[in-house]
Formats: sequence, structure tokens, C-alpha cells
Amino acid sequence: MHKQIATALVMILFASPPALALHECGAQHPESGAQESQAIHGCDRLRETDFFNGDPRVDAPELARRGSYPVGVRTLEVVNPDQLDVLNYSAENRNPRYDRPLTLEIWYPAALEDGQKQITTYNDVLGHGAGNPARPLLPFEFGGRAARDAGRQTDDGPFPLVVVSHGYSGSRVIMTWLTENLASKGYVVVAIDHTGSTHADATVIHSTLVHRAQDINFTIEKMSSMSNRPDGFLTGMVNAGQTAVIGYSMGTYGALNAAGVGVSEAAVNFPGGVPGGHLAAQQEGVPAYIDSLDPRIRVIVTFAPYGPPGFWTEKAAAELKVPSLFIVGRQDQTTGFAAAQWLFDNTVNSERYLLVYQGAIHEVAPNPAPPLASQHFREWVHYQEPAWDNRRLNNINQHFITAFLGTYLLGEDDRYADYLKLTPESNTAPRTDSTDPAYWKGFLPWTAIGMELHHREARQALAD
Repeated sequence: MHKQIATALVMILFASPPALALHECGAQHPESGAQESQAIHGCDRLRETDFFNGDPRVDAPELARRGSYPVGVRTLEVVNPDQLDVLNYSAENRNPRYDRPLTLEIWYPAALEDGQKQITTYNDVLGHGAGNPARPLLPFEFGGRAARDAGRQTDDGPFPLVVVSHGYSGSRVIMTWLTENLASKGYVVVAIDHTGSTHADATVIHSTLVHRAQDINFTIEKMSSMSNRPDGFLTGMVNAGQTAVIGYSMGTYGALNAAGVGVSEAAVNFPGGVPGGHLAAQQEGVPAYIDSLDPRIRVIVTFAPYGPPGFWTEKAAAELKVPSLFIVGRQDQTTGFAAAQWLFDNTVNSERYLLVYQGAIHEVAPNPAPPLASQHFREWVHYQEPAWDNRRLNNINQHFITAFLGTYLLGEDDRYADYLKLTPESNTAPRTDSTDPAYWKGFLPWTAIGMELHHREARQALAD
């Protein structure tokens, strides 16, 4: 027994990545002198040896580590013309229209110039919409492991497309641990700032309900058209025919709705809901909604999925025919664990997985809380799991999403499928013997604990 434990310790030591300094923008720099260490530093002092969101902890599972591609990142402002302006709906103007602005953050396999470093800065705010005295807007910045405005990788591609949809409220940079990681593995990843639903501009939820799926569909088409241009930075880069949509919280509503799960008639007619019956544009069975579906969406991943009782019907859930991965905290009381379980039970025509974190709540998807949030409890709990380390969650999610997309989007079953063929309860495996058939593949000794992975086959898969 002692020999077995000693061997496991050696495995961990030799598997460890290089030690990284824990410098974060807005925090003290641990390598500073005693006097200087009391100062607050910005992002101008970031180094490649610092710890960035998404970097592997010493106990990260196998597939969490970055891939072989350098990562570039760009910000793009786009406009979706002639959209419903539901916030200005009135009895006198029942169909107000506007050109809807969106901000996109795009990560992609890059070709770096000599000396160009994979370091960038992202900006966000704490808070929930302007003019909210309970949650005032507090700007902060944090570092990322990507090269800003780098050239594209021209030797390979086109690459599968991943679209990321944040929660309500959220932002396009709340999951950089994932977006950078996937780009390094050969995906073009685009995260949307959903106007009217971000930390900075959140307003009543009507806009979110009307626009989420439409924002996703518009973004897929935008990325495809940019790839087809002869002279853009994404020329020849995007295979939109292999698209994954990843949503968190309210973003899961967008992912499900874009992938074919229409809202119920009860949701359309809910008192105090979207005015003028305009949510019918996203309703199950409505011809205009069915016509809006984009067949290029091939898989979805949903964190803390949104499903209030009666919002989806069993018939609508059965219309999800692409493979799906649901990720949820067992103690989620925001969207509720029951919502994820209901979706997993009723999306009967999707080959699907349910990854459960025992003891976790709703914050299973964000970056770790920025240092500024430690001064504001309401903002801290918007990011931080109370019983899990978010860096640990980020690494585990990287591992399973890599396996899931590799299997169902790339079709590389031989390489990735075994990472999903697990006993449902990680706790039933021996803690120190990773060679045991019950031990979860890809996890270091002692580390496969506190998780569940459930799998169900589809009755009727999406036709090719």
C-alpha cells in the first residue's frame, strides 16, 4: 500500500506543469518587494510566467491542457439590422425596429510574429446594468493568454466554429478559461456580448428572451461570411458546417432555442412576459421559428441550464436532435438542478451527457472571481463557487468539453470517446489506483471525486 501511494506521488510530481506566479490585475504582485507588494498593480506588468485564467492546476485532468496552436484574439463590432426593439414596444408602436449592435470577441489559431507574446488584457465590469444602486458598475481588467490582433494560421483549417453565449447578466469574456483553451486546440471561438444582457447594460429580461437565439444565428452567419471573404483576418478559417454552441445559464436558453427547442405557448403568453406576443417568434411548432433554425449547429454544451417549469414542453425537448452535454451543480438553486435533470430526461432524441458537480451551485462556468470582487460580496458570489475552487472546475470542464467536442463535433472517437465512457459516480472508484477500470480516465490519483457523469443514447439522431 505504501509503495502504491509513493508511486502515485511520483506520478503527480512528474506530471506537474511549471510553477506559475499568481499575479492578477488589480492584485498584489507576489514577486514585488515588501514595500511595493502593498500596491495594486494593473495589467501592464503581466508576464508569460504568470497564472492566467484557464491555466492547468497541478491536479488538472489530462485533456485540460492547451493544444498546440498559438492563440490570437480580436474584438469585432457588428450590427444585425432591422431587429425587433422590444424594449420600445407600446400600444402605439407594436413592432418597433432597430439595428441591433453586438460586440464579439474572437479567438483563433494564430501565426505569431517574431517576439510576439500570447498576452492580452480583457475589460469587464462588476454589476448588473447601469443605474443599479445595489450593484454599481465597477470596471476591472484581467490578463489573458492570447496575442491581440495576431495573424491567422494559414497552414491548417478551416476550423470548427464554437459560439459562446453568456448568462444574464454576463459578458463575452466571462469564460476566457474555455475560449482560449479551445482556440489552442484548433477551433475558432466567438463569444457574444448580448446587448441588453451584459454586466454593463443589463435591462429587463424581455430583450434577452427575444434576441438570444437570433444573436447566435446571426453570429454563425457572420463568421461564415467573414471566412468566405478574400481578404479578411478569418479568410478560410471557419468551417461553420461544424458549429458548437456553448451557453451558460440564460445562454443555455439561447443554445437550446437555436438548436431546435422552441418555447412553450405558456411562455409566450405568460403575464408580464414579452409584450405583444413577440416571443412567438421562438415558439415550438411555429413555422417562422422552424425556418430560422440553422442546421450547421451540430452539438451544444449547456452550463446550469435554464428551464423554469412549463417553459419547455416534452414535445419541444424531443426536438433537440444534436448531441448535448449538460453541466450542473447538484445544489444549483438559481436555475435549479431539477431543470437540468428535466432536460436530460426529456431531450430523448439527443445523445446526451449530464456532468454533475456534487456540492456545487450555479457558478460552475465563470472565470475565477477577479480580485476586485473580494471587496463586494454580491459580485463575489456571482463568480465564485463556495465549495469548489473555480480554477479546478475550469480545468475539469476543459477536459470534458475537449472530449465531448472531439467525439461528437470532430468525429475523433478513437482519440476521445474513452474519456466519456465512465462509471456514473466518480466516488465509487479507488482514490489512489488510477489503473483500476472504475477510475475515471484522464484523472490523476486522488482527484476523481465529487462528480457524476450520466449518459443516455438518442432514440432518433439528427439526420446527416
